[in-house]
Amino acid sequence: MPLEPATRDALLKLARESIRWHLDGDPSVPRPEVAAPVLDEVRASFVTLKLDGALRGCIGVLEAVRPLGLDVAHNARAAAFRDPRFPPLGRAEFEPLHIEISVLSPPEPFPAADRAELLARLRPGIDGLILAEGTRRATFLPAVWESLPRPEDFLSQLFLKAGLPSGHWSDRLCFARYTTESFAEQE
Repeated sequence: MPLEPATRDALLKLARESIRWHLDGDPSVPRPEVAAPVLDEVRASFVTLKLDGALRGCIGVLEAVRPLGLDVAHNARAAAFRDPRFPPLGRAEFEPLHIEISVLSPPEPFPAADRAELLARLRPGIDGLILAEGTRRATFLPAVWESLPRPEDFLSQLFLKAGLPSGHWSDRLCFARYTTESFAEQE
């Protein structure tokens, strides 16, 4: 069931406040100002930060481990200050920062006998995909389809993200798929 507009707004505000509090030196995490049962449900989320349209941080979890409100607050802070691809967010970057949130459905196993079957069953623009083999693991949110619209490119880049060759295939590969409900601050 889709999130209510007031709940979406509360989560976006919570994400921004969590980052602001950290910039102000407050180690605690804010709580949602809106009382909505879904905010207390154990759900998984990702928070994506953009600055001038470019990625500035993205952190999340694939398995639900804490209430949605708390998950968003923690992931927003992690995206701003602990994404290893970027330096910690500076105060001057805070105001122009654009926040996007993706709330994930529970992942479902997505077995495939071979690469062709996997590619044929993927739903571009809908499926997020988790790839795992041994200790290697990677995911692409459904939003990645915007920059990689061809299933072959989507899958090849996911293999590379996991540290595997783009054309790799083995019997030890495991896949799971999920969907997201994504929303962002107004620009």
